[in-house]
Amino acid sequence: MENNKKTKIILIIALIILSIISLSIGVSSYNILDALKGNPDAMQIYYFIRLPRLLTTILAAFGLTIAGLIMQQLSQNKFVSPTTATTIDGAKLGAMLAIICFPGNQFSKALTAFCFALLSTFLFISIIQRMKIKNAIFVPLIGLMLGGIIDAITTFISFQTNQVQNINSWMQGNLASVTKGNYEMLYLIVPLVLLAFFFANRFTIAGMGEEFSKNLGMNYQKIMMVGLVIVALVAAIVLITVGTVPFLGLVIPNIISMYRGDNIRNSLWETALLGAVFLLICDIISRVVIYPYEVSLSLIVGIIGSALFLYLIFSDEKRKNKGGAS
Repeated sequence: MENNKKTKIILIIALIILSIISLSIGVSSYNILDALKGNPDAMQIYYFIRLPRLLTTILAAFGLTIAGLIMQQLSQNKFVSPTTATTIDGAKLGAMLAIICFPGNQFSKALTAFCFALLSTFLFISIIQRMKIKNAIFVPLIGLMLGGIIDAITTFISFQTNQVQNINSWMQGNLASVTKGNYEMLYLIVPLVLLAFFFANRFTIAGMGEEFSKNLGMNYQKIMMVGLVIVALVAAIVLITVGTVPFLGLVIPNIISMYRGDNIRNSLWETALLGAVFLLICDIISRVVIYPYEVSLSLIVGIIGSALFLYLIFSDEKRKNKGGAS
């Protein structure tokens, strides 16, 4: 219990330090002290640009990591996340259709993206539930192949409607355009995270299988529905606001579960905090690597996340080989 508190304290301190660093980075020569002293130009920069960017990074990280944690538990597979379970792909298709049918309407984009994200996730879950062999690597590969089909449909429609360049640039995870007035939808992630905490124990039980859950008197289908709605909503909101952020909901829950186990309630806040720390580090790197310009956030997350993903795959194989040898 004492180690858990120490871990949370360390992550919170790291989050505070990285937040201060993030607020201090920018092309403008104004710093935090100028804003605190009441300089109107500095206050405007921090209020309209830097603070919204910081809040966007933290909220998006909270949402995606918690969504990944729920997906892994409900699918009983550590390599499943919104990016490998067609959730993001479905949200992309919905968002693109909303851009074509309801241009300029942010709410319609989010609602349509949510509906398609939920449908595609249900399709993925229904497929893996019917699979007799559920290999740890094979399941996410099914999700990637199904996601590829959905992406192909998205690309075809975007070609037919001359939206290819618009879609590609808009879907790329980037925080450069985040300002006050276009990120507030992310505040919906806060009640979703609290809802995930409320259902945490039931998600853990549901992850043990339908039969086990029903034996304990729990409504398995209802819990699955709640979990998938949370995942789809988070995916849609983050996609509309930030774009695609790969690997975040995949590697962070795995890192925490290696030390905290599979009980969601025990690992929820550590997962969210580590996700925020990780995404802040990636955002800072993206802003300083070619300063005063910046590279795409999804590029930095993809490079670091893919390396961590490969490490998790190989370490999982090593553990299985050792277990088989013993």
